[in-house]
Amino acid sequence: MTLFRTLAPMGLALALLLPAAVPAAAQQGPLRIQITEGVIEPLPFAAPDFVAENAGASELARDMARVIASDLSGTGLFREIPASAHISRVTSFEAPIAYGDWKAINAQALITGSVSASGDRVVVKFRLYDVFSDQPLGEGLQFAGSASGWRRMAHKVADVAYSRITGEGGYFDSRVVFVSESGPKNARAKRLAVMDYDGANVQYLTDSSSIVLAPRFSPTGDRILFTSYSTGFPRIYLMDVGSLATRSLAEQPGTMTFAPRFAPDGRTVAFSLEQGGNTDIYTLDTGSGTRRQLTNSPSIETAPSYSPDGSQIVFESDRSGGQQLYIMPAGGGEPRRISNGAGRYGTPVWSPRGDLIAFTKQHQGRFHIGVMRTDGSEERLLTASFLDEGPTWAPNGRVLMFTREGAGAGGQPALYSVDISGRNLKKVPLSVPASDPAWSPLLP
Repeated sequence: MTLFRTLAPMGLALALLLPAAVPAAAQQGPLRIQITEGVIEPLPFAAPDFVAENAGASELARDMARVIASDLSGTGLFREIPASAHISRVTSFEAPIAYGDWKAINAQALITGSVSASGDRVVVKFRLYDVFSDQPLGEGLQFAGSASGWRRMAHKVADVAYSRITGEGGYFDSRVVFVSESGPKNARAKRLAVMDYDGANVQYLTDSSSIVLAPRFSPTGDRILFTSYSTGFPRIYLMDVGSLATRSLAEQPGTMTFAPRFAPDGRTVAFSLEQGGNTDIYTLDTGSGTRRQLTNSPSIETAPSYSPDGSQIVFESDRSGGQQLYIMPAGGGEPRRISNGAGRYGTPVWSPRGDLIAFTKQHQGRFHIGVMRTDGSEERLLTASFLDEGPTWAPNGRVLMFTREGAGAGGQPALYSVDISGRNLKKVPLSVPASDPAWSPLLP
């Protein structure tokens, strides 16, 4: 069984339905959410069930529309108008839009679509409309693939709608690798698992025979780095997500390796190596095996994360006496401290946009997920709880996912997400305790 068995084989195709049929002005359209740090009134939209083009598509037509609506509503930027309030009923994908009926219920955006199914092949068509301008917002699109990949096609539709209305990249067609936990806290079993960004389609990648930590996707989403205690000591491993074949990296007697992360080139890995009581940051070329030491300080240097252009690395260190964040050139060199507030800072992660660094902060008995500019300015704390840690960025740099654990012996770790404005904090719906999330790039 391969990891992306519902994704890679389906041969997802994209085609325009309306080539050159929509004027340039209509493609831009006045419908747009301006995302700021202030309070946003969610944009009301309607997403009636898609039209089933044949008998075998009825259930898919309904389910796809529900996933699309859930994706958009889940951002906190959109509010779905329930079907019970609809005046018009969409019974044909090609029928003219009764804009007046949608205006009457205050829908500002309308998503219509159709689904056909033949054997294992599914085709979905959709259009996005600016209701108050009485026109389509961009061109209609078509996705085709296997029936097992229908949720991915729905996520792709939602990504297009999100991007056209917000002007930002989408993130719904992505996956998250995480650590699934079970058992009592003094005998915890931890195994790698992967899910759709919304908690669906959970698949397990390792068994529970050894503790695993800190999984990280490659820039192309086809490999995963993680730390395992299978030998009794932490050591980094590399897994191919198609075959699940796994091999250890940076083996050296008498050392412990952990906290790995890919460089943007997908070939270089930065990680921490502990030897003789000292922990420094190294890089490894996964092809040649060449290793290079980047830091050399009598302190703990760990959690490296590359800038999107690969030129710099942010990491955590206690070289100043407390746990703080530093940036250095990707090839090594004198680091500069960027965290300057009270408390301890750790687990820094560079935004895909390159403009922000997310981190974990511990201060006055509370844990926070926060963001700051790359020079350390404009620090903002987005969450606060007994234990929040380990942020990871959505592919568009708009949302963070992290681990939250409650107080007391019965507190179980869970995954949460939050917008970088600090709004829309919500729990990822999983049936098992979970920690250490890492978001994939958008899937190809």
